[in-house]
Amino acid sequence: MPTHVYFDLDGTLTDPFEGITKCILYALDKLGFPHPSDEYLYSCIGPPLYDTFPEMVGEALTLKAIDLYRERFDDIGWLENKPYDGIHDALATVANSGCVMFVATSKPRIAAGRIVEHFEMGQYFERVFGCELDGTRANKVDLLKYAIGENPHASSRTMIGDRKHDLIGATANDIRPIGVSYGYGSSDELNTAGATAIAHSPAELPAIIARD
Repeated sequence: MPTHVYFDLDGTLTDPFEGITKCILYALDKLGFPHPSDEYLYSCIGPPLYDTFPEMVGEALTLKAIDLYRERFDDIGWLENKPYDGIHDALATVANSGCVMFVATSKPRIAAGRIVEHFEMGQYFERVFGCELDGTRANKVDLLKYAIGENPHASSRTMIGDRKHDLIGATANDIRPIGVSYGYGSSDELNTAGATAIAHSPAELPAIIARD
């Protein structure tokens, strides 16, 4: 049986800062809320929108804020994204090693699939796992549990991600948790969440993954 490797999307495969933050600000403008600090916006990369918007607009307006966010994201925000330097080469190397690869993201799976294909990564992945539009499986614990159920036969499993949510989800599902420090979580955050290794660039990923 092959090794299964799950990759987060935002902050791991691509840098989504421009698109995500502009869509958040668009939603806040439409609802008449002030803009948060750049530092706060930086912290919004990774967690589900269902977790971050309540802090900005309150529970009652969260669904409306998400709808507004997606209004801009579906138009242009998804294109305001940049693959990390070296990520295509890293994915090709991991794929050539015989691993079966998946994307596991808190983004809606439809949007995530579109991004993966647009930035020419689709050939490396067996399947893209993401939440449903109503927020089902936005939590990485639930998402990875579902992904394992859909692909139960593996010799081992590894999750690659840049935030604590990725690694907590991995650990809860007996998946090896590997962090990447070139994304949006600090090394301290990743170590505290249980990372067994941290890649400081995409080029380091194949060797770390191979240490199964």
